[in-house]
Amino acid sequence: MVSCDLLIENAMLATMDESERNALPYGEIANGGVAISGDRIAWVGAMSELSSRFREDAASILDAKGRWVTPGLIDCHTHLVFAGDRAREFEMRLQGASYEEIARGGGGIASTVKATRRATDEELFSGASKRLSTLQSFGVTTVEVKSGYGLDVETELRMLRVARRLGTEHPVAVRTTFLGAHALAPEYVADRSGYIDLICETMIPKVMDEGLADGIDAFCEGIAFTPDECERIFAAGTQYGLPIRVHADQLSDSGGAALAARVGAVSADHLEYASEAGIEAMAKSGTNAVLLPGAFYFLGEEQAPPVDVLRSQGVSIAIATDLNPGSSPINSPLIAMNMACVLFGLNPEEALCGMTRNAAKVLGMSGDRGVLREGSCADLVLWDIDHPSELSYWIGPNPCGAVVQAGVLKSS
Repeated sequence: MVSCDLLIENAMLATMDESERNALPYGEIANGGVAISGDRIAWVGAMSELSSRFREDAASILDAKGRWVTPGLIDCHTHLVFAGDRAREFEMRLQGASYEEIARGGGGIASTVKATRRATDEELFSGASKRLSTLQSFGVTTVEVKSGYGLDVETELRMLRVARRLGTEHPVAVRTTFLGAHALAPEYVADRSGYIDLICETMIPKVMDEGLADGIDAFCEGIAFTPDECERIFAAGTQYGLPIRVHADQLSDSGGAALAARVGAVSADHLEYASEAGIEAMAKSGTNAVLLPGAFYFLGEEQAPPVDVLRSQGVSIAIATDLNPGSSPINSPLIAMNMACVLFGLNPEEALCGMTRNAAKVLGMSGDRGVLREGSCADLVLWDIDHPSELSYWIGPNPCGAVVQAGVLKSS
């Protein structure tokens, strides 16, 4: 007999589970319940179908009192570990300078690299910990964290160690991504090939010797790396079995979407300038799209990702905060969802799906996270709302009433 450690009853469920949709938006189950055993969901369904054994065996019962319950939110693209800020560059952009102009002038990613290299491990952890705690307060139970503000062997390793530590000292699942190819290291401005060699021959092996990365990423863009350079880096990562992510077509059609498809990437992220042919290639390769409306908003961009093409091609769309100091200083997944609706034309169900079920696909957690389903991880959120569309509607308030992380109730 399956034990029941926690029974949540009298809830409105947004299961986000395609197999349980019954033609209802959000995979809704009215007057539902969730039985949790250990860190797994043992049962989910309508209260009218609740087996008496779950109630009788329940070590703890939580009456949701009609509140909505969703899967825990998944922020599948962040740059959470960094030092300093770029507020002065924000002023410069408001005065007319472009992101690319600032980057080429030694600002942008390079300025954060300087600050991050100077910071101690404790300083990096303290800053990232505060940002992560804010995400958690908004119902985030899984987060991806990239390196990429070190651009040298020592700092890239330190960033990833800090990211791993976040997952041990916070009640949250952390997935790490090696992004040594975020920008050209300042020491290699006259030796691009030498920096690619450093990434492939030294950084990746050292990262994997310590087991610090769950994936690999590269910034395919005119101010960063060419498709050929990225492909070489991905080939080195593939030797270690690292799933591939691509910063693709954010500022120009640099062939990032096509590259992502060609190398079998799990995701292409940004995609503002992705071509229809690139999206078609992604659809054929099963590459997910990750849209990052925070960067689009904060940089004042005008060309939105081709959402209609993504839909028509059946490409899975995830949403993330892209939390970083330069282009997306956004610490709220709900604001990212609102922006995805207002700026990119997603509907609230698509936005929530992008922060749950589809985000899980990106991190290789499909079926285990991002859905309320028997056997899946018991990560879920109770919301003080009347309908799930409110999660994308309100700007500012935090309606998160309680979080269950791996079967453990954190607040109620």
